[in-house]
Parts: sequence; structure tokens; C-alpha cells
Amino acid sequence: MSGFQHFWQQGDAITRSVAALLLLMSISAWVVIFWKGWLLRRVRVDIERAVPAFWAASDLTVGREQLAAFDREGVLEPLVSAAMASPNANTLEARGHIDSQLTRRLRDALHAVLGQLQFGQVLLASIGSTAPFIGLFGTVWGIYHALLSISAAGSITIERVSGPVGEALVMTAAGLAVAIPAVLAYNIFGKRVASSEADLEGFAHDLREMFTDAAEKSA
Repeated sequence: MSGFQHFWQQGDAITRSVAALLLLMSISAWVVIFWKGWLLRRVRVDIERAVPAFWAASDLTVGREQLAAFDREGVLEPLVSAAMASPNANTLEARGHIDSQLTRRLRDALHAVLGQLQFGQVLLASIGSTAPFIGLFGTVWGIYHALLSISAAGSITIERVSGPVGEALVMTAAGLAVAIPAVLAYNIFGKRVASSEADLEGFAHDLREMFTDAAEKSA
């Protein structure tokens, strides 16, 4: 703790600002990592349980009720609602073929759900790509500040240089420590989102086929 206090006391406003920024980025990254990991795990379980329950139902009403019971994060219900929606008779949408109407509504609903699943990915990518450079800037500025202090003292020795420079290099290590978990989490979550996206697209495709066939039979 005394080493950190010495580093904090020796640093100027810029050095302290860089350290505070890295700390804020680290806290933000870990909050997103824990929350997003919990969310995507629930979504994965919801899809695995809700989709089979929906298709095993005797009719659409029962299927929607069974799906809602398992769809805790609301990633499947918007697709069913979009498929069941009826356009206003006085709109251009209503003049299109039923297949085109379903495709448009399901696509919009799917994009909204994917936006929910991808939330936080930009933050993780930004932290992972910028934290090393912020840490490097802190190191360069710390070395510059340390050399100015040593030069003002009038005597330069290895002992006088190694201490401040070593403390400044901690900023680079801090930047990497912030960036590495963010990059790893971004890659892992990207694969999980892509897997869920494939399942949601398959479910939306099946819904479109079912409602298109039903509309053609009733016509």
C-alpha cells in the first residue's frame, strides 16, 4: 500500500487522471463481463427449453403460454408477437404478400433482440483496444515527469532513475491488466451471441413458414 501511496503522491495531475481512468475502465469492464455472462447463460437455457416447448404445444395459444413460461429474458416472445401481428389495412405493408409481411416484421423483431444480446460488446471492444495505449501514455508521461524531477535535483544515478521509471512502467502493466479480460470476454461473448443468433434466426424462419402456410390454406 505504501508503494501505491508513494506513486500517487509523486505523480502529477495527468498521471493520477490516467490511473483513475484505467480504474474506471476496469470496473466498467468487469461489471459488463459478470452481467453479460449471466445474461447470455440464461438466454442459452431459455432457447433450449422454450423452443421445444412451443413446438410441442397442441395449438398456438398453448404454445405461446409455454414459451412465455421459459422465455425469462424475452428473446423469443417478440418473434412470436411479430409473426402474429396484423398490419393496418391502410398501409403499404398490408398490400404486400403475406410472406413479405412476415419477413419484414420478423426481421425487425430479430434485430431488436440481437441489439439486446449485443449490448456491452462495444464497451468491451473499446476498453480492450484503448487501455494498453492509455497505460503506455501514462508510462511515457511518468518517465518524463520523473526525469524532470531527477534533473532538477542536480544528480543523476541509476538508483535515482530506476525507482521512478519502474513506478512509471506499472502504468503499462495496468493498461494490459485492464485490456486482456475485456478482449477475452469480447471474443467469448461474441461466439455465444452468434450461437444464439443462429437459433433465433432458425426459430424465426420456422415461424414464417408456419404462418405463411396457414395464411395460404385459409385464403
